[in-house]
Amino acid sequence: MTTRAALGVTLIAIVIVALSSAQEGENTIQRSQLPPAVQKTVEQQSTGATVRGFSKERENGKTLYEVELDVNGHSKDILMDSRGVIAEVEEEVAFDSLPATVKSGLQAKAGRGKILKVESITKRDQLMAYEAKVVTDGKKSEIPVGPNGQSLAHEE
Repeated sequence: MTTRAALGVTLIAIVIVALSSAQEGENTIQRSQLPPAVQKTVEQQSTGATVRGFSKERENGKTLYEVELDVNGHSKDILMDSRGVIAEVEEEVAFDSLPATVKSGLQAKAGRGKILKVESITKRDQLMAYEAKVVTDGKKSEIPVGPNGQSLAHEE
């Protein structure tokens, strides 16, 4: 195979990977683009809240819809399937309101980093984890801990 042919094959492979990644990504959409069942769940869940936006994403081959809300001064993101069934809720939580074990678990994992924001992660109406947004030396990262502040065996 010539260098030119090898380059062509490499470019095609890069384009295919980029397109498949884009299909699995998150896309901003309008409320009118939500399926009727999702619109109904959004109406129920957004009562008294400010809607910041909507997105559609593919995760493990499934289409999911997200509504981003502001509720009483904090963020709340709700992820649901096309039937409007809630799959996950990420809700901002004040650091001071966390149990001591969760605070210490997050602080230990953050090290010298600064914790900017903490969210609870709930699936099927069960608290699964807490996730902190951290900045260390100008770099942002996310650190998760379980409901009792312990390290997670896998990402939620």
